[in-house]
Amino acid sequence: MNAPEMVAAGEAILLRTDAEGVATLTLNRPQQYNALSEDLLQAIIGALEAIEQDRSVRVVVMAATGPAFCAGHDLKQMRANPEQDYYRTLFALCSKMMMTLTRIPQPVIARVHGIATAAGCQLVAQCDLAVAAENARFAVSGINVGLFCSTPSVALSRNVLRKQSMEMLLTGEFIDARTAQQYGLVNRVASLEGLDVEVGNLARSIVDKSAVAVATGKRMFYKQLEMGMEAAYQYAAETMACNMMAADAGEGIDAFMHKRKPDWTHR
Repeated sequence: MNAPEMVAAGEAILLRTDAEGVATLTLNRPQQYNALSEDLLQAIIGALEAIEQDRSVRVVVMAATGPAFCAGHDLKQMRANPEQDYYRTLFALCSKMMMTLTRIPQPVIARVHGIATAAGCQLVAQCDLAVAAENARFAVSGINVGLFCSTPSVALSRNVLRKQSMEMLLTGEFIDARTAQQYGLVNRVASLEGLDVEVGNLARSIVDKSAVAVATGKRMFYKQLEMGMEAAYQYAAETMACNMMAADAGEGIDAFMHKRKPDWTHR
């Protein structure tokens, strides 16, 4: 078994910091533009699975060190293993990481600066929310090296309209942060200097809400997307009926009627 991958300074390739209900996972391969190596994918999955069980964490932020958010898969590692079974395993691992982002009950915010390309753009799209610096640029650029970004297209096409998605996938061209916001790939755009403030504001607005309602809503949102409209309404109605029985729902409604701040029972 290979030793865990480390950066030159001896730090881990994924860092975690926690503060006031927010866990920040920071990709830490700056010399490789935070390319998603096998070790980094495994580290992200492990961290997310730990967070899934950690009730003190209300929001997750995906961030990165160095000049880029994420340049996609580690192409050197991929070329060093030119076997189809290896590629199947690698892309299955990446898909597992992306689905874990969706599966955990806590909302995940991408904090994006620099470039987010190929699987890095996929990572942004797969996060529940995204805040980008004005200098951020996005591309699904595999087509430029003869490889259609098939797995990134899954997340991209579920965020961006079909024509825009196909243009990005077929041309590999970059879009800037404001265009990404117009396309629906990111929620907010901030100056690089104000990026942490904007991410913090968004995270705190979620931390202040009921953990039960947030987790219920995230699970319901993704499940209903895969349903027909009638089935989606049936599922949503049942979810709301169950949510109404939660102590937090009663507390929230009582607080609203009495014009006071709610005291959530689940944090």
